[in-house]
This record gives sequence, C-alpha cells and structure tokens, in this order.
Amino acid sequence: MRVLLTGATGFVGRHTVPLLVARGHHVRAALRSAKEGPWEPAVVGDIGPDTDWTAALDGVDAVIHMAARVHVMRDKAADPLAEFRRVNTTGTVRLAEQAAAAGVKRFVFLSSIKAMVDESRPTPLDAATPPDPHSPYGISKLEAERALATISARTGMEVAGV
Repeated sequence: MRVLLTGATGFVGRHTVPLLVARGHHVRAALRSAKEGPWEPAVVGDIGPDTDWTAALDGVDAVIHMAARVHVMRDKAADPLAEFRRVNTTGTVRLAEQAAAAGVKRFVFLSSIKAMVDESRPTPLDAATPPDPHSPYGISKLEAERALATISARTGMEVAGV
C-alpha cells in the first residue's frame, strides 16, 4: 500500500515509519523541508489552510496524519486558539478534502486525549462521556475529529481517529 505519512519525523512518526516499511508499505513522508529517511520525501512546507497536497497525494492509497501543532511552551502567538485551529483543524480539513478528491480510500487521524478532557478524572472515559476540552490544542483536535466525520460521510473516504 502507498501511504502518505505526515509527522514522520515526530515522536510517534519516527517509530511508525519502520513498522510500515517492514510490512512492505511504500511510505511517502510529507515534510517541511527535504530530509533523508526510509521514505519517499514530499516537501509540502508548513501545514495550514493553503497547503497544496496535490503532488504528495498522487498515487496514494491511504493517509496517516500525525503532524500537528502540539503543546507549545511559552506560546508567543497573539491568539493561541487561532494558531492551533490554523494547523490542527483547518490544515487537517484541507488535507482530508484534497485526499478525498485525489481518490484516497483511507485516512487515519492521530487525535489526542485532550480532545476529550484536559485533566485526569476519577472515573474512566467511555463512549457516553461527552467531550469537554478546554485547551486550544484539545479544542482544535476535537474540531478536526468532527470535521473529518463530516468529510467521511460526504465523500465515502474511510476515516479512523486514534
């Protein structure tokens, strides 16, 4: 299977790439800038509302989207929520819309527990637990999950959030 992987150089991605390659998958890594690795590079720059995914998605069967704006220490953004949304919500939607248009069949989205809650709870979470994120990161991830469900329903592209 030909897989486009975002976040290939991140903590989870750098452990995912060798697993995919070992199982015989062809990995195309979406990167900010060219980097050597066990992948075919696809330089897309920063992820956001204007990212052009056309070349990166060409011939791809599945997308595994792990890249995100994560916990930023001493955030200097004037509006942190807007910046998290630009990358994590709008950037994710842009990728998913272009993936569906390119005929990609499956889209796997790495979300976060922060999309559900921001703090530990005395009881376990289950399917009946309503999401209640408070951080800009958690809010942006929940919004992306909801948008991906809508895109899946409209286009038929299989979407899985993990």
